[in-house]
Amino acid sequence: MSYKVQSDHLGNIGQHGKKICSSCNYFQGSWVVDNHYPLYDAARCPFTKKDFNRQKNGRPADMEYLKYIWKPNSCLIPSFDALEFLMRQRGKKIMFVGDSLSYNMWQSLTCKLYTAAPNSNYTYNTESQLYTVSFLEYGVSVMFLRNEFLVDLVDTKIGRVLKLDSLSTGNLWKIADVLNFNTNHWWTHTGRAQTWDYFQVGQKIFKEMNRTQAYKIGLSTWATWIYANINPLNTQVFYQGVSAVHYYDKQLDLNAKNCQRQTQVFGATFPGPSSSTSTPGEAVVKKRTAYCCEACRFA
Repeated sequence: MSYKVQSDHLGNIGQHGKKICSSCNYFQGSWVVDNHYPLYDAARCPFTKKDFNRQKNGRPADMEYLKYIWKPNSCLIPSFDALEFLMRQRGKKIMFVGDSLSYNMWQSLTCKLYTAAPNSNYTYNTESQLYTVSFLEYGVSVMFLRNEFLVDLVDTKIGRVLKLDSLSTGNLWKIADVLNFNTNHWWTHTGRAQTWDYFQVGQKIFKEMNRTQAYKIGLSTWATWIYANINPLNTQVFYQGVSAVHYYDKQLDLNAKNCQRQTQVFGATFPGPSSSTSTPGEAVVKKRTAYCCEACRFA
């Protein structure tokens, strides 16, 4: 997706002091190496879960993949300045809601902030599916709320029911000044990977239904809630699109069947997400008050 957004919404963050273009297509560009990266060591960050610590999980020597940054073709995104970010967001609450994609973004942001202000007092709390890191000196809280579908998944007498037109966790979202949502690939799961037994719309229950249609109904429920409950003058809302497919790409290696042992990225063209799951998200988000970020990164 390609949407133009104003720089004031994203913030002119950066230590180089160069202004971002007032109107820029952030989603056309390429991955380039920046030797100033990475901005933090995952092994030294207290918010890194074992499952997400690549260095400790067998990739200790190869650090080059951590140096890639996204560079738009038509403008400059300044380097991330964590201390400036803390000062600009003083007193604010930032919440990521979704699956592991949102978790990765939450972990990346909290680790960058922790690394930039190692002597700042902080608290780290977990409660059910809500993770909160608060930097007390700045009054900044960064939260992650796990919710793979954004709508309700409940246990009932008949089994696990995914209620496409029901959303009960919204009150938690209301406390945030910045909201970043994502949902996509969990809707496509089948067999043992599927986390629900039935769909429900209104009073009707379905054992199976078209996944694209289910996704569209669920995302429309989320968008309707956002439109009715969030004031865009007070709260910024972002929707994080699905990551581009990267299991196999001839740009990596003509003989490769997957990304195993591939260490470099070449070029800017990669196969996008399946249209069967991405198109409804684009259509719904464009109708509502949210920025659609296919390349949103706190990096």
